[in-house]
Amino acid sequence: MSTRFLTVPGLAGSGPQHWQTIWENQYPDAIRRIEQDNWDWPVRQDWVARLQEIISQLTEPTVLIAHSLGCITVAHWAAAFSSPWIVGALLVAPADAELSKRLNFVEGFTPIPFTPFPFKSIVVASTNDIYASIKRSQAFAQAWGSEFVNLGKKGHINAVSGLEDWPEGKEILKQLVSSELASII
Repeated sequence: MSTRFLTVPGLAGSGPQHWQTIWENQYPDAIRRIEQDNWDWPVRQDWVARLQEIISQLTEPTVLIAHSLGCITVAHWAAAFSSPWIVGALLVAPADAELSKRLNFVEGFTPIPFTPFPFKSIVVASTNDIYASIKRSQAFAQAWGSEFVNLGKKGHINAVSGLEDWPEGKEILKQLVSSELASII
């Protein structure tokens, strides 16, 4: 049984130049996106419910690949739900809905759960992310029981960061799922 992947984009979704979208296009048989009804006015209850809806239909081991507010959605999901099919999570540039003034309009994402995840996870962060400080990202990783990767100055680790298909991210993802992924990506 092969591992599947679900991308969990953040605010505004991930556009065509975002590494999540590029990965989905490169590996359409392995990677599927969680689609939200409203990418621009996030409501935690709706986003978590959609994530749970899709996860409840899983029948194969699955790794979540979250970005930004998608990471916080995963944290809220993990605090309320569980699934034997979720075997890991790559959490890239978690957006600090509590401390970032840029996110003061998002609804219900605070307080951010600091509950350990029941699956393996890696938090990847940047030292110059406008949505979360590196110390805060480290605190998320520690609370969630995640490995922590500091990429240095990569901004919000999104399309603006110029990562294209982000080979370094694929290598980090391979560490999370090891040999199975090597045959997929």
